Amino acid sequence: MDLLNSTHLSTNKSDFSSTFTRQLLPPLYFVACIVGLGLNGVAAWIFFRVPSDSGLVVYLKNMVVADLLMLSTFPFKLASQLGLGGWRLHVVICRYIAVLFYTSMLGGLSALHLLQSVGFARVSALLTWCLLLFCALPNIILTSQPANEENARHCMQLKTPLGVQWHRVSTLFIVALFWLTLLVLAFCYSSIAHLIYQTYRRMKHNNSSICRKSNSRIFSILAVFFICFVPYHVCRIPYTLSQMPGSGFSQDSRVLLFQLKEGTLFLSALNVCLDPVIYILMCRKFRDSLLNKLPGQNRRRSLTGAQSLSNI
Repeated sequence: MDLLNSTHLSTNKSDFSSTFTRQLLPPLYFVACIVGLGLNGVAAWIFFRVPSDSGLVVYLKNMVVADLLMLSTFPFKLASQLGLGGWRLHVVICRYIAVLFYTSMLGGLSALHLLQSVGFARVSALLTWCLLLFCALPNIILTSQPANEENARHCMQLKTPLGVQWHRVSTLFIVALFWLTLLVLAFCYSSIAHLIYQTYRRMKHNNSSICRKSNSRIFSILAVFFICFVPYHVCRIPYTLSQMPGSGFSQDSRVLLFQLKEGTLFLSALNVCLDPVIYILMCRKFRDSLLNKLPGQNRRRSLTGAQSLSNI
């Protein structure tokens, strides 16, 4: 895939790296990795103690797994940006790590199981991962050209001719899948928000604050998706086309697209730190479990219980 097509050889004309990619992105990825591991570690510890008794819980557990898989790629990305590991690390990233990154990104995005039954949600999650693996595995198998220090830093040069074509087709398919997923999410959540508003209005309940809170949660979730994923998927197709042999893109255009791709890719990676916010907003079981684990929570409950008994 195209996670890493840069080179750190400043004398090479195809060197697309810059101060942004060499000096700014590494500390940002490091912070995202530490924060993401902490938040998703807690999320995994809580969620996998919660029974999967609803499609929503299945959906959120799927997101936790996808985020942990994505986080496992960050150390490789960091080492590459810092110039560690030599050209062989670039080969590993091109063949395996980039594929895992994109597969896990879409594995968390495409799991539209929150309004389904538990059984159907599990089947949907399994089918989603199978479809993504079907798209991803050929990108591993067909990145099989002999690697050396000259071509290792350019993922496209490691692909066979069939691999280049598969990469282009699978990229178009995955981008189309992303936009379809986003449209479905926007439609579903907007419909839910409208339904909540109409229900409170029809019943004439004075619960406008509850209505506002529900709608703010829904649109917060949509905001995370738009901020993290829309910019990257806007620039991914032109970037991928610019990497194809005989693309006709000028050198300046290719450099600009690379910088845009790297910046928007970080926004996508930042999703691993924002997903736990979605868990808190969407899942009451998660919120309750998290509150129960907070220091001093048991003591506060004991004091509350003692006060209640003293009032009997």
